[in-house]
Amino acid sequence: DEMLEIIKESIKRVKSFHQNQLEKSWFSHQEEGMVLGQLIRPLERVGVYVPGGTAEYPSSLIMGAVPALIAGVKEIVVATPLGSRLKMLPYLLMTARELGIAKIYKIGGAQAIAAFAYGTETIKPVDKIVGPGNIYVTIAKKQVFGQVDIDMLAGPSEILIWAEEGANTDYIIADLFSQAEHDENARAVLVTTSKKIAEQVQKGINQQIAHCPRKDIITGSLTKNGRIIVAKDKKLVIDLINQFAPEHLELQINDPWSYLGELKNFGAVFLGPYSPEPLGDYWAGPNHILPTMGSARQFSVLSVHDFLKRSSVIYCRRDKLLQDKEKVARFADMEGLSAHANAMRIRK
Repeated sequence: DEMLEIIKESIKRVKSFHQNQLEKSWFSHQEEGMVLGQLIRPLERVGVYVPGGTAEYPSSLIMGAVPALIAGVKEIVVATPLGSRLKMLPYLLMTARELGIAKIYKIGGAQAIAAFAYGTETIKPVDKIVGPGNIYVTIAKKQVFGQVDIDMLAGPSEILIWAEEGANTDYIIADLFSQAEHDENARAVLVTTSKKIAEQVQKGINQQIAHCPRKDIITGSLTKNGRIIVAKDKKLVIDLINQFAPEHLELQINDPWSYLGELKNFGAVFLGPYSPEPLGDYWAGPNHILPTMGSARQFSVLSVHDFLKRSSVIYCRRDKLLQDKEKVARFADMEGLSAHANAMRIRK
């Protein structure tokens, strides 16, 4: 019962945040004789992929489904792998029920993405696929893009922490571990101008890791992809962050707000020592489905906008068309499209 109440509150908080992202249709009458506008409509059917490899992820279901619900998507279906468990996880079922989702397909991997994209005897095709997964899921999403829409090509989870003198190194280590425990391909990076902080974190990692249930995964991740970087000055730190474009960026520095203007590329930023990354994963409200592997330079966090279609509306009165038609026709002539030009000149 207690866990159910926590899930309910998490859904409520995520809904409250995403409600602010709704768009409205609009029309403009700025020119006499012409009406222009944009219609906003939700997608009809969306598939949410929920990974299920080494952990249980009701939070990924919340983050994938809530913005679709807010957008007004009529049907949301879920696919998730069972792995060796052979039965559905109870917390995932509880979360789906609270979200009003009626269909969960017990299928994972690339085959789940193919089923969403092309359909099977039992699974109807969807208009869009969202949700993170392993490398096979990601490559499958890339292959079916165009047949369906997708949210993004998300790689392994990553965190970059900028910490300076005075930061609590126990907090830093715990937050690095929070991403490293996802899988051995996850990337956990600390950057600082303080050699003292770097040395304290290096020493503390060896002490803290002994108490972690998923220490083998964390050790694998830190060995393969973990970094502690000591930079000469803050400008180099800012340059590194903007080039790295991390999925999760933590600023455990003095006055983190003052650097938001210079930091351009990140999926989500966490300001100060009491805004740890898991707060964003489960509770704060913003979406945790974020661009990775440097793609935050051009991609955005999953949002309500991803589940809305924008269609243009054009109406022109006769006298307005007669006023403008020759300019349009001459533009078409210039491009060598005589039929376009004729479609204008034929109207009298």
